[in-house]
Amino acid sequence: MPQQPLAQVPADARWNWQEDAACQGMDSSIFFHPQNERGSARSKRDRAAKLVCAQCPVRLECADYAIRAREPYGVWGGLTEEDREHIYLRIDARHHPRRKGDGLRIAGSDIDRAISGNALGITA
Repeated sequence: MPQQPLAQVPADARWNWQEDAACQGMDSSIFFHPQNERGSARSKRDRAAKLVCAQCPVRLECADYAIRAREPYGVWGGLTEEDREHIYLRIDARHHPRRKGDGLRIAGSDIDRAISGNALGITA
């Protein structure tokens, strides 16, 4: 995966949505992988994080923030680092989404797909 710049907090970032997040008070190790985690351990942890995100009332705000901030680490709004990297690769760096809602506008289908039954391994 190409090296990502550190997160770039959007000027209009507001954090009050985090108060209603399903992950509020949870151990952050569910959402952020330990160094060198790979394979099935990483897949299982990512899936556990996505299951929390799937039930979260502020999932869309979280995903929008993560895309706009180019958040390099963790699961945000059901999007893993790899999910976000696929989104970033489609975006012309000169037009990276910075305004609230821009992340949802350009990646809404990716955000929905990230917590789909298929992504979570629960499709019939």
